[in-house]
Amino acid sequence: MMPAESVHTPRASSAATRRAATREAGDKREAILRAAIRTFARHGFFNAQVADIARAAGVAAGTVYLYFQNKDDLLVSIFDRTMSEAIEDGRRALEAVPDPIGRLDEIARRHLERVGRDRELAVVFQVELRQSVKFMEQFSSTRLREYLGIIREAIVAGQERGVFRDGLKATIAAKLFFGMLDEMATNWVLSHNRYALEAEAALVVDLFVNGLASRPPGGEAAGGRRRGGGRKGGRMKSEG
Repeated sequence: MMPAESVHTPRASSAATRRAATREAGDKREAILRAAIRTFARHGFFNAQVADIARAAGVAAGTVYLYFQNKDDLLVSIFDRTMSEAIEDGRRALEAVPDPIGRLDEIARRHLERVGRDRELAVVFQVELRQSVKFMEQFSSTRLREYLGIIREAIVAGQERGVFRDGLKATIAAKLFFGMLDEMATNWVLSHNRYALEAEAALVVDLFVNGLASRPPGGEAAGGRRRGGGRKGGRMKSEG
């Protein structure tokens, strides 16, 4: 009698083959996406060709079309995957941060850290995506709106707890906060200097929460106006 471990049923072999094929397809798709990011960053989206991406991925040009409809589909896939990861990561991290200002600290830190660890992807997001009104309209109405919703939730929570003043439209405030982070990311991409982008998070949050005034109406120093907990690195008090 053959040992039990050497017996392979057709069904088991078929399942193992399917799993291997799925892994191979996933690896190939990932290689094409990574090659697209690199190609778009180096040559620009409009100048890049599918053949360039295939060459960078080490596959035939026809193989790219097995996974993506065209160059536009590649860009959409890059955006969707990156934003999905950012949204999932953000929501999971904020579950453990009840304080509204602490939430903004966490959002800012993670946003800039994410951008700063992959310069090629940052170029695609901060530069190449902005070249097309069609893409911007499409992206703004989907994942970006969901991402802004995470920021808006932190601001609304701050208003409900009296940390942020009432009367402000939370949606507009969320867009302003995102705009600050987005501008810092764009400046980092375009700068010839190399620096830790994540380190700018504390300043962004401090300016957003406390503003520029050294002494707001009422007399208390701007640094003293900031209420609630948060990351220590995010607290920058103004000298009165």
